[in-house]
Amino acid sequence: MSRYLKVAAAQLGPVHLADDRQSVVKRLIDMLHEADARGCKLVVFPETALTTFFPRYWMEDPVEIDAFFEDEMPNDATRPLFDEAKRLGIGFYLGYAELARENGKTHHYNTAILVGPDGNIVGKYRKVHLPGHADNRPDAAYQHLEKKYFEIGNLGFPVWRMYDHIVGMCICNDRRWPETYRVMGLKGVDLVMLGYNTPDSNAYHPEPVHLKMFHNLLSMQAGAYQNGTWVVAAAKAGSEDGYGLIGGSCIIAPTGEIVAQALTEEDEVISYNCDLNLGQYIKKTIFNFDAHRRIEHYGLITEQTGVIPQPED
Repeated sequence: MSRYLKVAAAQLGPVHLADDRQSVVKRLIDMLHEADARGCKLVVFPETALTTFFPRYWMEDPVEIDAFFEDEMPNDATRPLFDEAKRLGIGFYLGYAELARENGKTHHYNTAILVGPDGNIVGKYRKVHLPGHADNRPDAAYQHLEKKYFEIGNLGFPVWRMYDHIVGMCICNDRRWPETYRVMGLKGVDLVMLGYNTPDSNAYHPEPVHLKMFHNLLSMQAGAYQNGTWVVAAAKAGSEDGYGLIGGSCIIAPTGEIVAQALTEEDEVISYNCDLNLGQYIKKTIFNFDAHRRIEHYGLITEQTGVIPQPED
């Protein structure tokens, strides 16, 4: 028997430094209404959806930095989104910068939450694969300071049951690492949600423009196929105060095929009625983990981080 879940990826156009959270939340609610009108039951919003992508800016004042973070969720600014989603009976994924207080210490994470159709938080994920650098590089076209402003996520790659399906989350650069999908794949994941903010150029190494979108889609399509899972990806897109972000929000089937993709760099909702059983034949045949994985040969993956070249004879 097929198990269908209609989902939406809600792409955000630019969010500028001058935009307040209330105005962004209104845009999210407008897209929530559009998804509801299409019959969607789950909406994926982007990474750091509530603010501009601030890691491009060098800041030293802790007060200035913390102004981009949320110390509770929901809060006054986001409560209307939670309330409206509950009224409509729609679940959602939301990415934001989290200021967490744990064991008497303050922590900063790049975080996403999964909210159920009842308006309650089902699960939380903190970004594991932080790109960029922590040092100041003022001569670069732009900076990518995630390693300065965020700590490495400490929750691993959990999955949750929602709408009788197994779902997981990741954020932006996580999508480029096959380990992200495989850990969730080993937990039987049916659908992976992710949000991203990806610059439209490589500030540190010249690349042809087309490679940004090619690599974006390649990594997600491979992760979907190699784990027999749906992938729903929502971008922040367009020019934020002159700094470009790619769009390309998409929904990818377990076959690796793109079934829906955004056409603009503005606020845009794409949707698809996903058959959550579609990935089962992949999990039972070509990527039957139990039959074909050879973990006795994979030890190096967890024993070693960087490359150690084979010595010359």
